[in-house]
Amino acid sequence: MLAKSLVIFISVGVIAGFSFGFYLLEIKSTNQLVYVDGSSLSLVTEKSDFKRGEEIKITLINSGTNPISFSDTSYGLKISGLFGIAKYSPPASQVISTLNPGEKIEFVWNQMKNDGLPVIEGLYKINVDGIDSMGIKVEKSITVNIWK
Repeated sequence: MLAKSLVIFISVGVIAGFSFGFYLLEIKSTNQLVYVDGSSLSLVTEKSDFKRGEEIKITLINSGTNPISFSDTSYGLKISGLFGIAKYSPPASQVISTLNPGEKIEFVWNQMKNDGLPVIEGLYKINVDGIDSMGIKVEKSITVNIWK
């Protein structure tokens, strides 16, 4: 037979553990998109760890109050390895594109390089850059992991 105090301490520990776990889960799934005054871009993926071959949905959002222009229809999107070697950029035509405040554009990357070969496991940097109405370069990058 267990002592009453031991049962109470174990019960409190289990309840506290579950509560703290749900709290951490809520923090991790919180959207990191923050709107600011001025020029700002945000890149969002549904998660940061992907299985090899899984499609990666990338959302580019103008999270500022100024319109941002891009030199082509790919909106300056480039995916590279961490050493800066370019792996992929979407096909684009040389037309100036503009993303107004609050607007977003979505891209899907199937983990293929521009030469048609699949990428290997590792860390990849997704980068976008544009120019605001004052002529200042605005860029944002995030890193995703591709695993087996």
